[in-house]
Amino acid sequence: MSESEDIVDWRRLREFAGVDLTRSFVLSWRVESDTLLVDVDLFLTPRHPFYEEPRPAEKVCIRPAVIEFPLCEVLGAGGQSGGELLEIVAKIAHGSISTFRRLASGQYEFGGETC
Repeated sequence: MSESEDIVDWRRLREFAGVDLTRSFVLSWRVESDTLLVDVDLFLTPRHPFYEEPRPAEKVCIRPAVIEFPLCEVLGAGGQSGGELLEIVAKIAHGSISTFRRLASGQYEFGGETC
């Protein structure tokens, strides 16, 4: 099995069916107990069960959501190995999501552009 087959892009994760993460936006990050919580404004496509036609002043369907990573033991920033959860979360900026994928090891990579 090649390395690329070990990586699962968010587009292939059933939890994100009907969502466009590249047009979604991270608002904040926090850790509660051993759970990393990422507050986001999700861009929903017509395939999503909570999709609604945008109102006249809106152009797209955006809904607030929280992406949870329970039982989170280690976080790493910028390709570095893990460290103290609260220290790393404090250094993570908000912004648009450009990368989100699950590795064969069960770890997730989450990256994006900051504002």
